[in-house]
Amino acid sequence: MNKKKVVVSLGHNALGYTTLEQWDAVKITAKALADLVEADYQLTITHSNGPQVSMIHKAMTELRRLYPGYTPAPMCVCSAMSQGYVGYDIQNALRTELLSRGIPKAVSTILTQVTVDPYDEAFYEPTKKIGRTMTEDEAKLELEKGNYVVEEPGKGFLRVVAAPRPIDIVEIDAIRTLADADQVVIACGGGGIPVIEQQHALKGASAVIEKDSIAARLASVMKVDQLIIYTDVPYVYKNFNTDSQEPITNMTISEAKAYIEEKQFGEGTMLPKIEAAIEYLTAVPTGSVLITSLDSTNEAIRGKVGTVITA
Repeated sequence: MNKKKVVVSLGHNALGYTTLEQWDAVKITAKALADLVEADYQLTITHSNGPQVSMIHKAMTELRRLYPGYTPAPMCVCSAMSQGYVGYDIQNALRTELLSRGIPKAVSTILTQVTVDPYDEAFYEPTKKIGRTMTEDEAKLELEKGNYVVEEPGKGFLRVVAAPRPIDIVEIDAIRTLADADQVVIACGGGGIPVIEQQHALKGASAVIEKDSIAARLASVMKVDQLIIYTDVPYVYKNFNTDSQEPITNMTISEAKAYIEEKQFGEGTMLPKIEAAIEYLTAVPTGSVLITSLDSTNEAIRGKVGTVITA
C-alpha cells in the first residue's frame, strides 16, 4: 500500500511560547505526529516560530545594547536560529516517541531558505511586530537605521517587519529526496529564512514569512496528497464564538470563498489557514486539506472529527 504523503503545519499551540513550554509541548505534539506515522502517513512538517524568533531578536538586541562591540543579529539570522532550535526539539521528541513505539524512522531538520520578491508590497507596509518594547529614543535609532517601528500606547515602541509572499523554496530538492526516502522531514520552519536573489547570491531579507503561506507553498510544490493544518480547535466553525456556532465538517473551494465573503473567519486566526487551503487545492485539485486540533488526530484520520476541504 502506498503511503499517504502529507505536509503537516504546526502552530503556536504545538510549540508553546517559551523554551521550557516548548520542551513540554513538543512531547505532546510528537504523540500526534507519531499517530500519523503509525497510520502510514509520510510526513513533511513545517511550523510557526513567532514567539521563538521574537525571543531571539530580543536577546540579540539586548546583547548589543549591553556590549556595544557585538554586531546586532539581522532578522534572517534570528530566523535561522529559531528554525534550528525548534526543529531540534521537534526532531528529538518525535524520534524518541517513534522509537518507544518500535518505529526506527529517521527524522531530519533542514535549514530552509525561501526566496521573496524585493518589490513585494509587504516591504512598503510592514506589519509583523517583533522584539522587545523600546523607548522613544531607541525607536528613533531604529528609524535612523531604516527600520520600521510602531507605538504601543502606554507601553512604548516595537519594531515591525514585512511579511512577503514566498516564491521558491531553495532547498526543495533536499526536502524531496529525504521525503522520498521515507524520512520524516522538518522544513521551512517559521516560514523559512526569507532571502532575495541577487545574481548567484542569496541575501537575507528583513522580513518573516507567514507559516500558513509557506505550508501551502510547500504542499503545492511537493504535490502531496493532503495538507494537515493543526490549530487549537477540532473544526473550522461558522459563527465562531457565538450562540449559533456550528462546525463545518466539509467544504469546497467555492464554499470557502463564500464564507470568506461573509467574513466568517478571523483575519489573524482562521482566515490565513483557509487561504492556504485554497492556494494548495488550486495547485493540487486532487488533494485535500484537514484542519483540526492536535488532540483530535486519531479521530480525524478516521474521518470522525475535523474540517475537510476539497477542490
